[in-house]
Amino acid sequence: MWNRKRRKGRRRNARAVPMELCDLCARVFPEEEAVRGYVPDSSSAPPAQERFDGLRLITACCDDHFDVVKDGYQDRPFVEEELWAAKLTRALTTGPPALSMDQLACRTGLHEPQIRRAIAWHNEQMRQRQRMDP
Repeated sequence: MWNRKRRKGRRRNARAVPMELCDLCARVFPEEEAVRGYVPDSSSAPPAQERFDGLRLITACCDDHFDVVKDGYQDRPFVEEELWAAKLTRALTTGPPALSMDQLACRTGLHEPQIRRAIAWHNEQMRQRQRMDP
């Protein structure tokens, strides 16, 4: 019914190949060549996969690049309060912005003392960043 004209020099891509991006070198490569794995990271709380809280998926173009990225995470301390703060952030950005302490506890699986420690940790991080800004 509708006849669509193509522009000259433009080809129709019959099949788009899913691509990935290396976390180390930023090389783009086909998805089936990816080397993937999880590393401990207390800042990671994926929005739709709570079971992976505290784990970060890394993607590399080869085993050597994967090892370099993985080794970088081994030197990073795992801070419980940072993980709790990430869970709080997820709860506050994926639902109602104002929640009571009980609601936060239900949505995050944390207890009130953990929530308070996470907030204190977050506030201290913000103060440190402000001191570093010129």
